[in-house]
Amino acid sequence: MGAMISLLVSPHLIDLILVLTTIEALCLTIWRRRTGKGPSTLLLLPGVCLMLALRAALAGASWPWVPLALTAALLCHLADLCGRLSK
Repeated sequence: MGAMISLLVSPHLIDLILVLTTIEALCLTIWRRRTGKGPSTLLLLPGVCLMLALRAALAGASWPWVPLALTAALLCHLADLCGRLSK
């Protein structure tokens, strides 16, 4: 049980999630190139930035990294919303 708890609070779990998100982005890119349809990989950016903020916090990174990643998540989210609203 202790190993499971240490994995859940480890930044390495976030690394695994980021690798899986990268694989998802590659699959979406291939799908979009083959069919001309499907969501943009830019849709994943706000979530990636949030995961980077969490990873920085779990790893004990210097304080500017967490707000920087959170700000990047906000900006990516707002850019996505603006793109959707302009269509």
